[in-house]
Amino acid sequence: MPSDIAIAQAAKLRPIAEVAAEVGLGPDEILPYGRYKAKISAEAIAKRKPKGRLVLVTGINPTPAGEGKSTVTVGVSQALRRLGKKVVVCIREPSLGPVFGVKGGAAGGGYAQVVPMDEINLHFTGDFHAITSAHNLLSAMLDNHLHHGNASGLDPRRITWPRTLDMNDRALRSMVISLGGINAGPVREERFVIVPGSEIMAILALATDLADLEARLGRIIVGLTRDRKPVTASDL
Repeated sequence: MPSDIAIAQAAKLRPIAEVAAEVGLGPDEILPYGRYKAKISAEAIAKRKPKGRLVLVTGINPTPAGEGKSTVTVGVSQALRRLGKKVVVCIREPSLGPVFGVKGGAAGGGYAQVVPMDEINLHFTGDFHAITSAHNLLSAMLDNHLHHGNASGLDPRRITWPRTLDMNDRALRSMVISLGGINAGPVREERFVIVPGSEIMAILALATDLADLEARLGRIIVGLTRDRKPVTASDL
């Protein structure tokens, strides 16, 4: 049997506008990223009442090669589509950790995968990059706050907000930062998490609109004071 990447690259892709039209989305309701990828506009979602049925695929025993959740999800959707049902698959964007690890990707497998598989696995629409930038901006603000007097009284030993990078890099799991002298800020321990583990990723998934997103971001707890009182992003 051909490899996943060989199957994906041999597939003849249809323009995303054509695919969107089949589920009732007009050209003004999608935001194209090239010919074969697009986002659905918030306005298009807001004006539609939920009326479909949701099938949730999950698992409880993870393995280094995955469990097959995405593959089963895509396979079930293909079967329902073959039966004439209108189906949309919803799977999360792959992290580069499993993509470059044993797993090799997270867009399904074999003939039950989402294409263009290589683009989805590597960068997709750039959302991971946006979350990384927002997350690390807060990290930079936090260390800048410590450097310029620490008005909130944040205890450097009780900082809970990590930095993030979408790569499983063992050397970044636990480290020491600010070793560049007096202008580098207080020396402290630091750690990195992968982007799917970022609290901003969870907030983006849960927020109902921009105002809710802003409010939730402001309530992020970055650490505790010496009296163990929480310090939030909005406090900074």
